[in-house]
Amino acid sequence: MRAPSPVAVRLAASAADHEAALAMRLRVFVEEQGVPAEEERDGYDAQAVHAVAVLDGVVVGTGRLVLLDEGAGKIGRMAVERQLRRRGIGGRILGFLEAEAKRRGLAEAVLHAQTYVQGFYADHGYVAEGDVFLEAGIPHIAMRKRLVGATERARQGKRSRTEAAGAVGSPRDL
Repeated sequence: MRAPSPVAVRLAASAADHEAALAMRLRVFVEEQGVPAEEERDGYDAQAVHAVAVLDGVVVGTGRLVLLDEGAGKIGRMAVERQLRRRGIGGRILGFLEAEAKRRGLAEAVLHAQTYVQGFYADHGYVAEGDVFLEAGIPHIAMRKRLVGATERARQGKRSRTEAAGAVGSPRDL
C-alpha cells in the first residue's frame, strides 16, 4: 500500500483548473447545500484570484480572493470534497489565499462565513462583525482579519503610486 500524496495548493492556472474548481463549488454549494446555481456563480469569478488544492492530480478543494477597493480582499467560495474535510485542506487553501492577498499588498481579509464554520475561521484569526444574516438562504456572519506584514507594504505601495503620479492629497484619492 502506498502512502497518500500530499495536497498541493496553488493558483488555478489553466481552464481545466477553473472548470474543476467550479465543478467542486457546484457539488458543495448547489448539490449539498441547496444554493441556487444562479446565485453560486457571480460577476466576481472573472476578476477573482482562484486557488485549487490538488491531490494526485485531482482538484479536491478551492477558494477565491476578490480584490476590494478598500485595500482588502474578500475570501470566499471555499469548498473541499466531502470525504476530505477536516484534514487541514481548507486551512491550507485559506492560508494560501491570505498569502496571496499579502503579496498583493492588501492589509486585511474579509469574508462571509457560514455560521456552522465560524469557529474554523476564528481559529485562523478572523473576528466576527455584526449580526448573523442570510446569504443564499444560509446563515452567515461577516468576519475580518488584519494580515500581518501587509500593512507596511500596502502603505509603501500607495505612497509610491502617489509620489509617482505627483498627486497631492490622500492615497485614498488615487
